Amino acid sequence: KAEDFMKAMDFHIKLVEEINKDTPVRAFAVIGVHPAEFVYLAEKKGLEYAKNEVTKALEYAQKLCLEDKAIAIGEIGRPHFDVSKEIWNASIELMKYGMDLAKEADCAVQLHTESFNEEKFRELGEMVKEVGIKPYKVVKHYSPPLVKIAEEVGVFPSILASKKAMMEAIIQGNRFFMETDYIDDKRRPGAVLGPKTVPKRTKAFLQQGIFTEEDVYKIHVENPKKVYGVEME
Repeated sequence: KAEDFMKAMDFHIKLVEEINKDTPVRAFAVIGVHPAEFVYLAEKKGLEYAKNEVTKALEYAQKLCLEDKAIAIGEIGRPHFDVSKEIWNASIELMKYGMDLAKEADCAVQLHTESFNEEKFRELGEMVKEVGIKPYKVVKHYSPPLVKIAEEVGVFPSILASKKAMMEAIIQGNRFFMETDYIDDKRRPGAVLGPKTVPKRTKAFLQQGIFTEEDVYKIHVENPKKVYGVEME
């Protein structure tokens, strides 16, 4: 139920506060209801029940963003696996509602979706226009390296920091984030990529002349400031 999601969000924020207090690392909270959780709830307890509970949880996420305890609502969005038409359509409704809440709070929203391509980016661009949120506040998590297309529609791609994806991305510009999608699951150590991948890859690409210093500053300082409103210096 909604309260379970809220408890998880509170726990997440508590961990972020502990990290910031007890370590030299700076952490920021991004909170939401993953689409797979909605699918699970809908299949177990029915669509309307699931929609109501997730709606309440997303409103709580917005409240935490308004209180400056979190910097974005996410991951929200659509499942990356096959579901019934009803669940798919309800997922889109919730995704739009989450974007609307982010628009009201003037915070970013992080989207989890099925595999993306140019056509899907254009569809997302239309949805963003319909909701009226600032497009650059919409982060496509686990994005393919379609930097130019994302820029065209206005949304912000967060791309897995694999060598191949980064090579493809940087050719098109430096308007993207690097991510690991690290899961912290003992059964799958280092999945999807280990947490040190981003700094290591950045350093290697800078030394090899693939990234310029300007690219590094844009990706790791200016982009997070623009999208999430966080100071990295």
